[in-house]
Amino acid sequence: MTMIGQSSIFIEMLRQISKMARCDVPVLIEGETGTGKELVARAIHYGSARHESPFIPVNCGAIPDMLIENELFGHKRGAYTDARSDDPGLITHARHGSLFLDEVDALSPKAQVVLLRFLQDQLYRPLGGTHSFSADVRVIVASNANLDKLAKQGLFRLDLLFRLKIMYLKLPPLRERQGDAKLLADYFLQACAQRFGYGEKKLHPETLAWLDEYYWPGNIRELENLICREYLLEDGAIIRVKSPDFDAIERRTGTERRQSALISKVFNEAKSHAIAEFEQCYLSEALAQTQGNVTKAAKLAGKERRAFGKLLKKYGMDKQFYCSLTL
Repeated sequence: MTMIGQSSIFIEMLRQISKMARCDVPVLIEGETGTGKELVARAIHYGSARHESPFIPVNCGAIPDMLIENELFGHKRGAYTDARSDDPGLITHARHGSLFLDEVDALSPKAQVVLLRFLQDQLYRPLGGTHSFSADVRVIVASNANLDKLAKQGLFRLDLLFRLKIMYLKLPPLRERQGDAKLLADYFLQACAQRFGYGEKKLHPETLAWLDEYYWPGNIRELENLICREYLLEDGAIIRVKSPDFDAIERRTGTERRQSALISKVFNEAKSHAIAEFEQCYLSEALAQTQGNVTKAAKLAGKERRAFGKLLKKYGMDKQFYCSLTL
């Protein structure tokens, strides 16, 4: 599938994708359902130096907790009762390429530990194996949940989040991409014509008029399904889709929704949330500038080393992560 759009927010997203493709580090992609997270992950992979190597997508929600190590690292023959032959595992399949972990928020606490351990040194050992192997794999993860919020709630490991969030991209929902819905609709109509062979069809002007006004809770996927269904059901060359019943709340701008979400919190809660975000960003930047040297980072921040260390412990931040960063 091609990435289609002309809105300013879409163009900025393409610019970020291009920059991230050149940086061979983990990437965290967040966005609502249907915004195209896997498509963006593929764009990052195929725009990188790893483009000739495999792109291996994995849905974390579909992997049973007890099988996570087997799926990722593989196993040797005889590792367990049904292991009748060697299985290389997904990391081996993705060698020199990219491993895309979708719905990473679905990983259980045990699975998160497994992934964290692998990310720390890029070493793994197949089940039943006696030797560890080095993996040359770029990890790209995606979630339709806010991992920062999950981490604050204790539902996602903060140290794993820091390992994954070296590069971060938040995908804009379709309702914020003014003008793109019409371009996408036209693209999907052409794709349907090629796939089903019922000839070229166009949307009625009245239908085009409300595409940018609709909330699109299912985003691009919802639009694609709508166009496909209407293309197949319409016998004529002009497709006319009745405007949905708009809800005033759904049509509010992204800024209004964010402001409403902020005011919905009591003052102290909102203040604590803002302070926590600031402290984590500040600590991360200080450690990055000193390559993980806590003493230098504390001096840079104008704090005693002990107090600085307590803050690191508070947010589960590992100084070792920053030792290998090059600014």
